Amino acid sequence: MTRGHAEALLPMVESVMAEARLAYPGLDMIAATVGPGTFTGLRVGLATARGLALACARPLLGVGTLEALAQGTGEVERRGRHVLAVMDARRGELYAELFASDLASLAGPRRILPEALGALAAGASLLLVGDGASAATKALPGADLLRSQAPPYPDAAGVAAIAARTPERARPGQEVRPLYLRGPGASPPGASPPGAGSPGAGAPAGRRPGG
Repeated sequence: MTRGHAEALLPMVESVMAEARLAYPGLDMIAATVGPGTFTGLRVGLATARGLALACARPLLGVGTLEALAQGTGEVERRGRHVLAVMDARRGELYAELFASDLASLAGPRRILPEALGALAAGASLLLVGDGASAATKALPGADLLRSQAPPYPDAAGVAAIAARTPERARPGQEVRPLYLRGPGASPPGASPPGAGSPGAGAPAGRRPGG
């Protein structure tokens, strides 16, 4: 969706809960993606997750968007390859994170120019996933690449699988913050231009709440 997130999200949650025949007290925890991604989408999603966690008195687990993308890949297609999760960050840039075949993060999420992917991947055999896969393919001529059959967007089931696998990462809702790798699209007069800073800069998920 490009707009209307706030209006659509809670009815979708209610629909899924009804389909699962599950009441909110039956939940063990709430999990949500924290970024990178669009400002509005992240704020709406995380605010909703925080509200549910508070109302249900359940912990909240923040999952990186690129981590969720990698989770969607298949074990067979990952065999012998690193997973490069790449999202279109607009303005000719990508959001990227490199994972081992067992989905352990090797290089934390970052905003990067496509031509810098070669240094990030370091000549490894790669499985590409995400809507930035085409740009990554063009930027890595001659590399050993395979395009994943997974959807190019994170799936809620993948987020849930990560939460089930790593429950120790859950925190009270107010402690889970969005991961922004770029400044806001609009700035007050006299402020630095949007997205000012090095395109290659990045930080581990959950450790960089600012742009």
